[in-house]
Amino acid sequence: MSCYFRHLKELFAGTGITVTPENKKRIDAAIHEIVQVKYKNCPDAWKKIKIELSSEKSRNAFIKKLSALAKGIGNC
Repeated sequence: MSCYFRHLKELFAGTGITVTPENKKRIDAAIHEIVQVKYKNCPDAWKKIKIELSSEKSRNAFIKKLSALAKGIGNC
């Protein structure tokens, strides 16, 4: 689970998301929802995340979606 989180530390910090043991699974599920990959399919999620982060426009859209979903997750 969430094998790609280490690659997203900067992104999380930039959006004010603090990953904790308590909220990590919920954040992971939210990311899977954003990239439209079945939950717990880490390799496919990471592939899509990299695509989302490949251009400034799609990166900004991804960050906006992640920030919105994270607001509903406690301890972010």
